[in-house]
Amino acid sequence: MLAYLDHNASSPLDPPVFDAMLPYLRGCGNASSAHAAGRAARAAIDLAREQVAALVSASPGQVIFTSGGTEANNLALKGSVPLPLGPSFGERVSASIVIGATEHASLRGPAHALRRLGYRVDDIPVDGAGRVGLDALRSVLSPRTRLVSVMLANNETGVLQDIAALSGEVRAHGAIMHTDAVQAAGKIAVDFGATGAQLMSLSAHKLNGPQGVGALIVDRSLELEPLLDGGGQEQGLRGGTENVAAIVGFGAAAELALSELEQRRSAMLALRGRLERMLDGIPGVTIFAREADRLPNTVMFSVPGIDGEALLLNLDRAGFAVSSGSACASHRKGPSHVLIAMGIAPEVAQGSIRVSVGMGTTAADIDAFAAALEAQIEQFQSIAVRAWA
Repeated sequence: MLAYLDHNASSPLDPPVFDAMLPYLRGCGNASSAHAAGRAARAAIDLAREQVAALVSASPGQVIFTSGGTEANNLALKGSVPLPLGPSFGERVSASIVIGATEHASLRGPAHALRRLGYRVDDIPVDGAGRVGLDALRSVLSPRTRLVSVMLANNETGVLQDIAALSGEVRAHGAIMHTDAVQAAGKIAVDFGATGAQLMSLSAHKLNGPQGVGALIVDRSLELEPLLDGGGQEQGLRGGTENVAAIVGFGAAAELALSELEQRRSAMLALRGRLERMLDGIPGVTIFAREADRLPNTVMFSVPGIDGEALLLNLDRAGFAVSSGSACASHRKGPSHVLIAMGIAPEVAQGSIRVSVGMGTTAADIDAFAAALEAQIEQFQSIAVRAWA
């Protein structure tokens, strides 16, 4: 592999994070046990809870550890609405849920599951840059609205939403506000209280922590129903023995990300700008959502007339790991639902490629990628010309 440029899918484990996890990977006590080994495991989890809370300016007691962003999103949605109560439940549902049209599959999935139970689920339309506006939000709010979910940073385009403004409208309406901050935390400053959200999802492997662990930040005023019942772990909201090593890794990654936040942001922003300047020199390339506030590490673009999946595979063979959109939807055919929601023509969206830089990415990586991309485009165009000859 010449260059890994898919950090929004999963970021490599930071060596100091691995070092922090290693003692617990070798073996540790059950954090629910009263003996010394159990108390040591509990102390490690408590420290990690403080570290994750600090990353988003929350209180440790607001942090509920989960298996990742998907579980956090499911707990936020399904834990906020009444549970089914018999076969006629669907006929008696009075609540509705509102979500952004460009949400991640891990949020759209539970929303659609609730729709099958009889809940009304409405999408908030976005503008051509992928932004959710207050007027668009107001257009779908109703007296039945129980919960609204809009992601802080889009995983494909990197577009940032004004969650504080949206939360003010939602809470004034008497509904609960959730935001998926999985892609944002560790890349930009995130303040749970300042967003006005009452629920916030996080994931460790997007900020150089381990895969398989995340968190839901919960406002103390909310009462959620657990998805998993068991031994009462995580304040009764997530039954099951804690994955101590992964939680410790999450905490260590959160602490590092917070301490290096500005340094990382500046470095990623410089690399993003470098790539965009090079893309500007390639005829026909369209950079999506360029006019919007975006994550400092993300560029999504399209090459008209070239299938994004085919281009991705060729770039992979050339040694560059990039994406054609969300890694969680890579098995699905068709253009990105994010770009379609933005009003991008399907034939343009079909050619999309996402580059997301991170720790370890260099200017040389960007230069080599741009050169390889230009060579691939010329090759595709040459083949097309011969086919028409």
